[in-house]
Amino acid sequence: MTTEDDDVSVTRATRPGFLYWLGRTLLIPIVRLYYRPIVVGSTNVPREGAVILASNHQSFIDSIVIPVLAPRPVRFLAKDSYFTGTGISGRLSSAFFRGIGAVPVERGAGQAAQAALDTGKALLDDDNAFALYPEGTRSLDGRLYRGRTGVGWLALTTGAPVVPVGLIGTDELLPVGAKRPRRVRVTVVFGEPIDVSGHGPASSGRARRHATDQIMDAIAELSGQERAGTFNEAPPSGAAERIGRVLRPERL
Repeated sequence: MTTEDDDVSVTRATRPGFLYWLGRTLLIPIVRLYYRPIVVGSTNVPREGAVILASNHQSFIDSIVIPVLAPRPVRFLAKDSYFTGTGISGRLSSAFFRGIGAVPVERGAGQAAQAALDTGKALLDDDNAFALYPEGTRSLDGRLYRGRTGVGWLALTTGAPVVPVGLIGTDELLPVGAKRPRRVRVTVVFGEPIDVSGHGPASSGRARRHATDQIMDAIAELSGQERAGTFNEAPPSGAAERIGRVLRPERL
């Protein structure tokens, strides 16, 4: 059930503030000049209206690369702990993530995961470009994992086109465990928009799965990654977690 306060917070999340526009103004020319990234297919991204940017995910810095190099403002979700820290470092963290278009959301399964999808839907309903990673989490071995069907649900529910995105080299730009990015030239490929409406309604699990698989096939073609064929998640630590995964809806 959505309360009036929830509606207000979601509405605020769809509206970028001053830090966001300042971040785009300052970051884009610096990144392009220093890192000289290769951007392919930017004309495939609609310049207005709702659009989903569905990307592979190899590095923490992916969430900076896409908003900075996309041809229009992009919003994405980030865990709320990045926005709630205390002291100077906490304020700087919050300002930075808001500056690159992030929207705070509680991470997790069940209600938290559905709330994240609802926030994404609100952003799309407000005609934003919304970026997400269907794999759910970073690939640590370079392979492309199966997509969670949340992206299919969002596309089928909102009717927004999906632009597949292939990120190449971001795992070398900021490898796992690195504290600062290296001066590595990365490539960002924006594919042609995909209309998944032909798979059926969002209420159909089969439609969500087929829509997601179509999107992942397009991402694989752009990124050139080997396909893993499984979901990307650590082995369950105990019986309770194994049961939770069985009961958890796939799209979450």
